Amino acid sequence: MTARKLFVTTALPYANGNFHIGHIMEYIQADTWVRAQRMQGNAVNFVGADDAHGAPIMIAAEKAGKTPQQFVADIAAGRKPYLDGFHIAFDNWSNTDSPANHELSKQIYLDLKKAGFIESRTIEQFFDPEKNMFLPDRFIKGECPRCHAKDQYGDNCEVCSSVYAPTDLINPFSALSGATPVMKSSEHFFFKLSDPRAVEFLTEWTQDGKHVQPEVAAKIKEWFGVRTNPDGSTSEGLDDWDISRDAPYFGIEIPDAPGKYFYVWLDAPVGYLASLKELLAKRGEDYDAYMADPDLEQYHFIGKDIITFHTLFWPAMLKFSGRKTPTKICVHGFLTVNNGEKMSKSRGTGLDPLKYLALKMNPEWLRYYLGAKLNGKNEDIDFTAEDFMLRVNSDLIGKYVNIASRAAGFISKRFEGKLGQVSEDGQTLLAALREQQAAIVASYEARDTARAARDIMSLCDKVNSYVDANKPWELAKKEGMDARLHDVCTTCIEAFRILTIYLSPILPAVAAEVANFLIVPPESFADVVKPLGQGHQIGVYQHLMQRVDPKQLESLFEPPAGQAAPAAEPVKAEKKAAKKAEPVIDPNAPGGEPLAETIGIDDFMKIDLRIAKILECKAVEGSTKLLQLTLDVGEKDENGQPKTRNVFSGISSMYSPEQLVGKLTVTVANLAPRKMKFGLSEGMVLAASHADEKTHPGIYVLEPFPGAQPGMRIH
Repeated sequence: MTARKLFVTTALPYANGNFHIGHIMEYIQADTWVRAQRMQGNAVNFVGADDAHGAPIMIAAEKAGKTPQQFVADIAAGRKPYLDGFHIAFDNWSNTDSPANHELSKQIYLDLKKAGFIESRTIEQFFDPEKNMFLPDRFIKGECPRCHAKDQYGDNCEVCSSVYAPTDLINPFSALSGATPVMKSSEHFFFKLSDPRAVEFLTEWTQDGKHVQPEVAAKIKEWFGVRTNPDGSTSEGLDDWDISRDAPYFGIEIPDAPGKYFYVWLDAPVGYLASLKELLAKRGEDYDAYMADPDLEQYHFIGKDIITFHTLFWPAMLKFSGRKTPTKICVHGFLTVNNGEKMSKSRGTGLDPLKYLALKMNPEWLRYYLGAKLNGKNEDIDFTAEDFMLRVNSDLIGKYVNIASRAAGFISKRFEGKLGQVSEDGQTLLAALREQQAAIVASYEARDTARAARDIMSLCDKVNSYVDANKPWELAKKEGMDARLHDVCTTCIEAFRILTIYLSPILPAVAAEVANFLIVPPESFADVVKPLGQGHQIGVYQHLMQRVDPKQLESLFEPPAGQAAPAAEPVKAEKKAAKKAEPVIDPNAPGGEPLAETIGIDDFMKIDLRIAKILECKAVEGSTKLLQLTLDVGEKDENGQPKTRNVFSGISSMYSPEQLVGKLTVTVANLAPRKMKFGLSEGMVLAASHADEKTHPGIYVLEPFPGAQPGMRIH
């Protein structure tokens, strides 16, 4: 089989701060995939870079008394401990202010202009009257025009993922001064994403099942359809993309347009190509020839918050500038803690990568734990300390490492460190392990390391069952059983080597230690079928991995010095206990549960129940229970325009989205908004269910009689 040529990147971190655990998760996912590819004999170039441009860096540098270039360099200097610490091996690390990126970005722009995809327009733009500068999108904040989440940026909402113009924000303000921005005219350059050529290409590229995951394709499809604008009007199709910013701005100046700079999101992905070009130049290879190879595959690993830029703008930029488009955009979800809670250092729920390493926690514990949860889909994954400790101690120590520790000592002490002959039952076991090679490699290819980990641990169980059935520690005590002892222990070592090969992409450091112990060169997947063989000399076994110490986990999640433990912890504990408690079912009570304690009219009146109309309803990515509802509760914004609410409701087991659209229901209108991992929920839809869900299954949304109007209060 011909070796594949692969060009692989991760999203560029913004060079205004250290890596956080989200970066490390993505890099581990990509690094694991790259290692698995190389173990198949494929040629991979794996590159990264700092996203170095934009007003935020310019302003941060000014505050620090540095040039933007020095500011970025100082940030970049701190990257190595993270990458080395978690065994993440990029072939090259650059930044978007490199000469190569300046050159490539300008050339791509000129090629797009030549193809008729660039036009200039005079636009009204927000201007900070106190700072005397046009405001970049990320320095304008306000209320999302779509879901009405507060404190959102001027280009996209972090709650509902809507993309919009800064002028669409409700109650905008300058993030620099707090001043209300004013409108001023300015000439801007636009990439014509609405061009029929772009629409036709992107429709095919995003929906052909090849380039993005199905759940991502479904999300993208929404952007091509009819959507409601903040003013109540509707739009259909893709909007043109504003790719320019006014001076002062730290970035790449647009050719033939003094004082105008590329918007950071235009030159940032070009940084992928620039970093590759640097790498190839170091090797004396021709970049243009490399990129011209029709067999070259291009993969980008990104988080779900930047899908728009990588699945619309980036492929279109490449296509219509005459360049190769990505083979696949590999999207992952966010990392949360404690059942969906957003990480927060101040609350002791932040996972600081450097603190993790400083506590002498094994980096491959985390590589394995994250790998055992990532399934190649755009889904959030959750970190809990208990689960982390259980999975590492059970899988890596109890199942995997345990195999070597139970056999290696006998080989060293009783047989001079040389392997023996494997008998029929041992060969049967090894054959069962080798049979799974194709399935495990396929799981790595699909980025479903969770499945790969499950399958490998299942094989570990088979080997441990073999050990328990043969009990080498008892064989060692019996006269005349040396040959069988040698056979059993040899089988275990051969099996351990196969399992190590399977785990190598996730545990590269352990794999290197095992290679030293077994006295073998670094191995590939193809080596699974090749036994070490009778007479092979192995080294003295040293412990490969220790168990997770609970004290390490406690220290990892300690709030910073001077911060009190979060006051909400007792509440969380109560909730957790309540979840564990079985519901009290009274068959003689209405609905299977006793009536609640009596309340007064004043208590009831605190709850504001309103008639709501369900305008939109859709399934929630990553959840089997929730539906996302857009509700009309009769509200209007400051301009007198209709205002909607976003509510998540666990009713998907009973209703499909199309059943609910257009229906009236009842909502708790004065319930405090709740930040969920899927977004902000601004109320609660009322529904009824029986306490005994097994005997009387079903959830029934309340539906008022016809004639009721959105906004009517229930008294």
